[in-house]
Amino acid sequence: MRLKLESRAAPSAVMRYGSPLVALALTAVIGSLLFLYLGHSPLAAFQALFVTPVSSLGGLGELALKASPLMLIATGLTVGFRANIWNIGAEGQLVMGAIAGGGLAVLFHGAQGVWLLPAMMLAGAVGGALWAAIPAVLRTRFNANEILTSLMLTYVAQLVLSFLVYGPWRDPDGFNFPQTIMFGQSALFPILIEGTRFNASLFVALAVVGLVWLFMSRSILGYQMRVAGLSGAAALFAGIDAKRTVWVGMLAGGVAAGLAGVGEVAGPIGQLLPVVSPGYGFAAIIVAFVGRLHPVGIVLASLLMALLYLGGEAAQMSLGLPAAITGLFQGMLLFILLGTDVFINYRLRVVRPVLPAPRPAGEGVPA
Repeated sequence: MRLKLESRAAPSAVMRYGSPLVALALTAVIGSLLFLYLGHSPLAAFQALFVTPVSSLGGLGELALKASPLMLIATGLTVGFRANIWNIGAEGQLVMGAIAGGGLAVLFHGAQGVWLLPAMMLAGAVGGALWAAIPAVLRTRFNANEILTSLMLTYVAQLVLSFLVYGPWRDPDGFNFPQTIMFGQSALFPILIEGTRFNASLFVALAVVGLVWLFMSRSILGYQMRVAGLSGAAALFAGIDAKRTVWVGMLAGGVAAGLAGVGEVAGPIGQLLPVVSPGYGFAAIIVAFVGRLHPVGIVLASLLMALLYLGGEAAQMSLGLPAAITGLFQGMLLFILLGTDVFINYRLRVVRPVLPAPRPAGEGVPA
């Protein structure tokens, strides 16, 4: 006997949207076993992970602060993912957006006026888009895999940032630390709730979510992107330009990631450092799939992922759990979600070997 995956004629729409809840429940079960193995009470661990971080106004502000870049990047990546354009380099595009926007803040340090922050956002969007354009060119001109090229460019972007903050942009009064000068007030997002770090970058993320929803559901180009993702042959038959879908998918992710980079350096960080993101560009991929590539789902999934970031930090301080606990839960959630997706689209069937029919008695025996 052997096992075989067989395509389902009509995958369940209910399970397609309910599978993130199933994946979350299975992640909680496996996490409970892990906490027991580490010698911690699962209830205490889950309280530290999911309750303690949002038990105060400051915690809620941090939740919104961390959800904003995740929501923004995941929404931009969704445009490409819906068309099977796999931009895995959003982390690098975030860094290049931070460099482009933060560079304006360094160049015009001390400038007063409402123009500086919008100019930084525009520069960040352009910086992220230009970095995403490199794998788009390589895909459309040389058929290079955009997964590999966009991912490798992430490390190049990190090296560019390190060169700048260790070299020409380093603060001369910063005691030789690798950092730029602190940005002026006109180069920072305004704080929305006094006593917290919650700032207006959330409105940028929500605006992008709304615009992408309109683009994907109400525009002809958005419809073509969805068709290209459902069937490449159908898209080719309908005359949809495959190169254009690559460019739109990559640039949408680059613009969103670049804006997220500006949101970080013009928000909670307030300057350029060797590391400007704890991995939002990679975590946003999980957010996009947990949210089922839908704007509403992405908003909810970004809050969940932000809570995992905060909960991981709280669990380190209160329970002494390792710093890798956040990445572990993120990886488990994505792995289980992908597994549930397999069984939504396929059923497991037992295939029994076909044995040869027995010959009648006496057959083949000479008379």
